[in-house]
Amino acid sequence: MMLVLFLLFFTLFSVIENAAVTSRPAVVNVGAMFTFDSTIGRVAKVAIHAAKDDINADQSVLRGSRIEILMSDTNCSGFSGMVEALQFMETDIVAIVGPQCSTIAHVISHVANELHVPLLSFAATDPTLTSLEYPFFVRTTNSDMFQMEAIAKIVDYYQWNQVIAIYFDDDNGRNGIAALGDALVYRRRKISYKARLPSGATRNDVLNLLVKVALMESRVIILHVNPQVGIMIFSVAHYLGMMSDGYVWIATDWLSSFLDSKAPLDSNTMNVMQGLLTLRQHTADSKVKSAFVSRWNNLTRKYSNEDFRLNVYGLYAYDTVWMLAKALDAFFDDGGTISFSNDSKLHDAQGGILHLEAMSIFVGGELLLDDVHKTDFVGVTGELRFNSDGDLIHPAYDIINVVGNGFRTIGYWSNYSGLSVETPETFYLKPLNLSPANDHLYSVIWPGETTTKPRGWVFPNNGKELRIGVPNRVSFREFISKSPSTGTVKGYCVDVFTAAVSLLPYALPYKLIPFGNAQANPSYAELVNKIAIGDFDAAIGDIAIVTNRTKLVDYTQPYIESGLVILAPVMKHKSNAWAFLQPFSLEMWCITGVLFLVIGAVVWILEHRINDEFRGPPRQQIATVVWFSFSTLFFAHREGTASTLGRVVLIIWMFVVLIIQSSYTASLTSILTVQQLSSPIKGIDSLIASDEPIGFQVGSFAENYMVEELNIPRSRLKPLGSPEEYASALELGPKNGGVAAVVDERAYVDLFLATNCKFSIVGSEFTKSGWGFVFPRDSPLSVDLSTAILTLSENGELQRIHEKWFTRAGCISDTDEIESERLHLTSFWGLFLICGIACTLALFIYFIITLRQYFQLGSLEETDTSDHQMLRSGRSLQKFLSFADDKEEDVKNRSRRGQKQKETSNATVDFES
Repeated sequence: MMLVLFLLFFTLFSVIENAAVTSRPAVVNVGAMFTFDSTIGRVAKVAIHAAKDDINADQSVLRGSRIEILMSDTNCSGFSGMVEALQFMETDIVAIVGPQCSTIAHVISHVANELHVPLLSFAATDPTLTSLEYPFFVRTTNSDMFQMEAIAKIVDYYQWNQVIAIYFDDDNGRNGIAALGDALVYRRRKISYKARLPSGATRNDVLNLLVKVALMESRVIILHVNPQVGIMIFSVAHYLGMMSDGYVWIATDWLSSFLDSKAPLDSNTMNVMQGLLTLRQHTADSKVKSAFVSRWNNLTRKYSNEDFRLNVYGLYAYDTVWMLAKALDAFFDDGGTISFSNDSKLHDAQGGILHLEAMSIFVGGELLLDDVHKTDFVGVTGELRFNSDGDLIHPAYDIINVVGNGFRTIGYWSNYSGLSVETPETFYLKPLNLSPANDHLYSVIWPGETTTKPRGWVFPNNGKELRIGVPNRVSFREFISKSPSTGTVKGYCVDVFTAAVSLLPYALPYKLIPFGNAQANPSYAELVNKIAIGDFDAAIGDIAIVTNRTKLVDYTQPYIESGLVILAPVMKHKSNAWAFLQPFSLEMWCITGVLFLVIGAVVWILEHRINDEFRGPPRQQIATVVWFSFSTLFFAHREGTASTLGRVVLIIWMFVVLIIQSSYTASLTSILTVQQLSSPIKGIDSLIASDEPIGFQVGSFAENYMVEELNIPRSRLKPLGSPEEYASALELGPKNGGVAAVVDERAYVDLFLATNCKFSIVGSEFTKSGWGFVFPRDSPLSVDLSTAILTLSENGELQRIHEKWFTRAGCISDTDEIESERLHLTSFWGLFLICGIACTLALFIYFIITLRQYFQLGSLEETDTSDHQMLRSGRSLQKFLSFADDKEEDVKNRSRRGQKQKETSNATVDFES
């Protein structure tokens, strides 16, 4: 019975399986769109044929169905290419491998959305072709967004600030360069010039464009074109000398595809490309890939009459067909059928050569598209799987340096590991780490056959002199000024600039142009604005680095620190007859005096019973306590201590006295010998709180800072033009038409104080800034000169220049403090606490010992009845105090006598008994 049931079940299963297999069509029609006569198209054609034959030969893939691929030759641009693509869509096909070109993909993707026909493009890399806008567009290669990220990373790695982009003015070119611009901006770099070429560019077009590029500042050129025009650009650039030392050329992956397919190239072609960099989509090494590469020569002989080599786009084309086949297999397993329905929208648009009414909707298109997105297998390019954004996982690129008759790989980029010399696969099992510190590439042989990294820029217009504005000061001329006799500009700032320029690895032609009317100090804000609008190429001088200015221009590294300080008139603090009381506060004097008396009393208590020097009449003992207390201040006490507790207390107290005495001496010395200053202005807070006028230097940023940041009314501010005006206004004071204080930068104030001893800096610097040289935004000169300034600082040259101009005999204040602080109790309470604890413990121990002796003596005297009653009466305290006042030697004698009497009494009692 069981055997019969098994046979029936097996028969039923076979019928169902055969029905499922027979439901699959015998032939599945698939389209392929690409340009046959192109670097990518020639390789893709062979790869697609090979994939089709391999799939049909493998019965485990489509299981009874065959895949047929109908190929269409479309141009990458032009109306005819679009028409051919639309005509191809009239055929009943379930999917299209392609299109190859992004321009065609933008048009066809709209049709694919309408007809529900998935497009699996192995070469359309335009980053704007997204699944969000074109849900039926599936990119089976890497988007140019990742390629541009890799190029931006290389630019950032070599610290180039600006690049020039040369590209075709089509969808793929514009959108790719836009992605590059975004990636560069993220890294604080930029495209300084976008050089566009028409799709049919001639040699004259290229020549005119490169002449314009050669006159620009940047020497880093990104080339995003096709191979035909790209090779022409290299030839013209070589003719113009733009393939020489100092230039950087980075070509997108069109060049690597060309080199892979055409190598070996003739020597003339290779000579015009020496030293440039290019990218290639990275494909992991595997046995599957090696087997396909080894078959390539046989495949080209079978499917093409031309001789060319395999490039990476051929690998992606091969994998794309396999991806579609696996998706079709899953589609049929999910119950999908191949059927089409008419589109009413297209059916109404009859006529013309397009025959739009012939187009029909693929009913199972959405199911097939979903199966394509779920594809997960390992092909000749590596692991093929899509992320949530519809991009292939693990985008990566090889970075190639063209050298000699070939090229070499100098490293890799991936969005998981950044730049590295190890293959990206080695990082996928490690934690994500994109730190720039881990970026590394092998050395590059740059154009001109040099291994030295190019600077990446030169002076525009063939090195025309830089017009450098310098403030023509009328005060503090030591910093910078124009000599009336010779007309030359000199000063501290000029010397620093000259020294920094001498350290640059290139010649810097420049001309110093004085700015100002020579009657008053110029406006530095106006000078900075002239650089921003292009009237000057740079500016040097005592120009403060201020926040609102950094929004317009770039500064170098500060070569001198100079924050705002307050300059005020001061008076010498004269000493008086009571100056000796000033080191301590009143509280400190009182506590110290009381503590002296307390220590004297404690020592007297501890020494009174055993030390004759602390005994005598009450008046004498009081005098002894007072004398002993204050004599310890000078370590002149003549009374010795006999008790252990007294010595402990005295040692601790002598340590406290030593600290107090040393502090008092140091403070009093400072008061009597160091110049003390006093001023009604104590700092910026008191200056803001007052309503008195404030002086500032003409042209300085201090005016706007006080008004905008400190909210000081402009009516309180008084402009001053010279050090003489500083001194005059400060001496007059606010009540006589002068000012209460002057707010200026530290460098000016220090120079002023070198010869003016009646003034001083009060408070501390309330801004932290410095002086730097000024350049237009993103100027590479600011970076190079910053490096030179740091070198000057490290080798001591900056300090020597400072000493040359500013070292002189003078009365510069050694301190910004106006009056020294007194010594307060808070500085000594710890010592006093230790001393108090020692005294308390000593008295407690002394009291316990004395009380014990008192009771021992009382027990010996209990034989006297009258004395025994007296001990228990109210006179006990009086007797204890009398006992404590007795000399300890007398107490011991009494104790010995009492002991003998007690022994005699006991002996008599025993005898009588």
